Amino acid sequence: MSKRIEVSIIINKPLEVVWNEVKVMENHVNWMQDAEKIDFLSDNTFGLNTKMKVLTKVGPFTLNDVITVTEWKEMESIAVIHEGIVTGEGVFNLSPVDKQSTKFQWVETLKFPFYLGGPIGEIFGGIVLKYIWKKNLKNLKGLFE
Repeated sequence: MSKRIEVSIIINKPLEVVWNEVKVMENHVNWMQDAEKIDFLSDNTFGLNTKMKVLTKVGPFTLNDVITVTEWKEMESIAVIHEGIVTGEGVFNLSPVDKQSTKFQWVETLKFPFYLGGPIGEIFGGIVLKYIWKKNLKNLKGLFE
C-alpha cells in the first residue's frame, strides 16, 4: 500500500520565471522547509538522471532521501523516484494559467516501511506531509513577491 499526496498553488509569475527557479535543484532547500541539505551523487545537477541525497527533516525524524530524476520536460514537469527509508515517486507539474501566472502542482506517492507504521504511518504521515508541502508551496510563491 502507498499514500498519494497532492498539493498545488497559483504563482503570479509567468511559467518561464517559475520554471527557472524550480529547475535549479540545489535551490529547493530555499523553499522546502523539510529539505535541510542536498548533495549531488551524479555529475549533473539538473535534468534527466540527476541523482541526489537529500537530508530531510520532518518533526523529530531525520532521514536521507536518495532521489533520482526520471523525467524532465522543459517548462512542464520534473518526475523523481525516492529510494531510502521512505520510497515512492513524485512529480512537479507546471502549467500556465495565463501569460502572467503559473499553476504548480506537486504529487507524491509514498510508501512507509513497517517500522514507521506502514499503512497507518502513511495515513498520518500523509496528513503531516501535505501540511508541510502546502507551506513549501507558499514559500516558493513568496520567492516571487
